[in-house]
Amino acid sequence: MHFVTIQPIVALVAGILILVVPGLLRVIIALYLIVIGLMGLFPHLFDRIAAGG
Repeated sequence: MHFVTIQPIVALVAGILILVVPGLLRVIIALYLIVIGLMGLFPHLFDRIAAGG
């Protein structure tokens, strides 16, 4: 599965969690930004992980 198809799923789950538990907003946004930043800095690393090694 490619990360482009994972991003909408992650966004949907994060949105639902924010609605259910508003206190998680800071944590969810921070984790999302960290993951997106790492994917931008190290795209080849994440391609290898998605490909299974």
